[in-house]
Amino acid sequence: MDAESKRVLEYLTEVEEAAEDVLTNKQQIVDLDSKRNRNREALNALRNDIPDSVKVCFGNMFIKFPKSKTREMIQKDQEQLDKEINDLRKGLKAKVNRLNEMQGKPELRGYSLSPLSGDEIKAINSLLKR
Repeated sequence: MDAESKRVLEYLTEVEEAAEDVLTNKQQIVDLDSKRNRNREALNALRNDIPDSVKVCFGNMFIKFPKSKTREMIQKDQEQLDKEINDLRKGLKAKVNRLNEMQGKPELRGYSLSPLSGDEIKAINSLLKR
């Protein structure tokens, strides 16, 4: 192969790797989100009238745990999942921008916005009421 062909092949390989990285992150987010939804369902089931101890599945075993301890474990797992999902989403923004840059596309506008905090919303509401 000549130099031009090698350069094109390297470019296409880099773009393909970046795209694969973006797709992998998106799939991880989907998988973690489905786990988070299953945890949410479990927490709702624990709120119903059930005995003080429940059986929890760990791998291929069921272990009897107190209801309060089970709820606490699931809530900690939810917090960890939320953190992981948010980290992946933050990283995904940078990876998508890098992929777009490699492909010669313009940077996505409004893609890096963050929601208003409670204090900011209160300040806006107070200004609008005047």
